[in-house]
Amino acid sequence: MKRILVIEDQAPMRRNLALLLEMEGFTVLTAADGRAGLELARAEKPDLVVCDVMMPELDGHGVVQSLRAEPATAHIPFVFLTAKGDKADVRAGMNLGADDYLTKPVIREDLLAAVQTRLARAQSVQELVTQAAGKSGFHPDFSSAEPLRAQLALTLREAEVLLWTAQGKSNSDIATILGMAEKTVKQHLGSIFQKLSVEGRAAASLRALEVLANPVAAAFPFQARG
Repeated sequence: MKRILVIEDQAPMRRNLALLLEMEGFTVLTAADGRAGLELARAEKPDLVVCDVMMPELDGHGVVQSLRAEPATAHIPFVFLTAKGDKADVRAGMNLGADDYLTKPVIREDLLAAVQTRLARAQSVQELVTQAAGKSGFHPDFSSAEPLRAQLALTLREAEVLLWTAQGKSNSDIATILGMAEKTVKQHLGSIFQKLSVEGRAAASLRALEVLANPVAAAFPFQARG
């Protein structure tokens, strides 16, 4: 059973979100402020976090930044809740590491769709990581697109698109994060597939994960294999 952490300082909203998720079969953990939520996430390692942006003690941006900075929690899908929903706010949150952004008041169908989508994508990314690893100790570093640019002969923008693609982001997500049109993301992906001689996102993501997990070995594959 998947566990979801809800971090929300408004008690009625927190209870409603928890009830909605529990009715769908999720185990729900709750926290009334960002600092308590961060500690609970560190201790419990939930499968997904739903977090308000504006909170006392520590706001949502601080929570996601802290989680993304720690290897044990960096992979947890993170969905923001906010009363503000303009593009600048969405882009800021997603650049900090959020996976989705829901505007209050949250519609039940939107919440459940976001949760299910992010859980499914997280599982897909983990499967790609497992497939690429072939052994334990495989830890891709998503902090920079530079290894992808340098080792795969991509432009900086292509490398940035591939970095987010390898993390399971959709074209729409990437467009928001990078501040470009979704059509432009598709064009970059087409160029990436051609340069890497692959046929789709999964194969390109696998290649990216190999580079991000071991950029030196990716640069010199024959030496790395001994």
